[in-house]
Amino acid sequence: MGDAASLFGNGTSMYGPDILVRTLSKPTRADRYGHRWQYHSRSDHHSKVACWGIIFDLMRVTPLLRRHVEAGVVWFGINHEMRDFVHDRKKNLDVVLCTGTTGPSGSPQTLTSLAKDYDIELLPDEAAELAGLPVLRRAPVGAVLMALEAKACMTAHQRALPRLYDELNSSHLTVHGATDQAIAAGFAMINVAERYLSPDLNKKNLGTDPEWSTHNQPRDATLAVDKIRQLPKRSKPGDTGYDALAIVVIDCPNDGTPVKLVEAPPSPSPGDIYAYASMIDRLSHIYATRFKDL
Repeated sequence: MGDAASLFGNGTSMYGPDILVRTLSKPTRADRYGHRWQYHSRSDHHSKVACWGIIFDLMRVTPLLRRHVEAGVVWFGINHEMRDFVHDRKKNLDVVLCTGTTGPSGSPQTLTSLAKDYDIELLPDEAAELAGLPVLRRAPVGAVLMALEAKACMTAHQRALPRLYDELNSSHLTVHGATDQAIAAGFAMINVAERYLSPDLNKKNLGTDPEWSTHNQPRDATLAVDKIRQLPKRSKPGDTGYDALAIVVIDCPNDGTPVKLVEAPPSPSPGDIYAYASMIDRLSHIYATRFKDL
């Protein structure tokens, strides 16, 4: 098993990474030529699935969040635009947890309905846990409590690093420039596959003469992981950086074979601050202390 088998502080297994690779194993992203891909850079499907898993795990291990959801205090928003008051810049965040502005008359979308919308593959025990949680609903965003941003580095790792870093770095700056009390969480998915089928390079010739991109692994993935580790982190409001940040390494040739979760280096080891379970642990603790009087 991969990093999803790592345990939360109370012994609870994390589901998010396993859900992510299981879902990405099915080619569901269609291009204009009729090809279906597991991953497509023009789609935000991978980001939405990753953020869905984070919220699912966070709901499972954070009693205060469950109480807030059950009481109708906390909702979620998708592709929410946040504006940095300090520098007057704006950015759309993948998913936010928030207070709502309209109450139950808002969107009928729920965390459960999103699983169907995103083609998320759940095992029976995961589906049972989801059914047992309070219903988290979508609403027009009021105050942002937590903002999630997920990015991927799948190929051409070294060339992609400056943009990957800038996109992730601008997220926490925008979140905290808008509201310093909000929790900024980042997630990076790094591909360690030695060969990769790029949708951009295989628009018409996929079936007859596919063009493979080759990587020098694990060197290329290690470069990406090391770059993500350079992102600033903060331990309290008022500082600059992410409140929590996770790196998940996968093996995805993007050729229809099952995507694998990678435990070996350069994947963060269990207990590393960038391990997925460590991120959920930190997010749960921050939420429980920062929003106890919500």
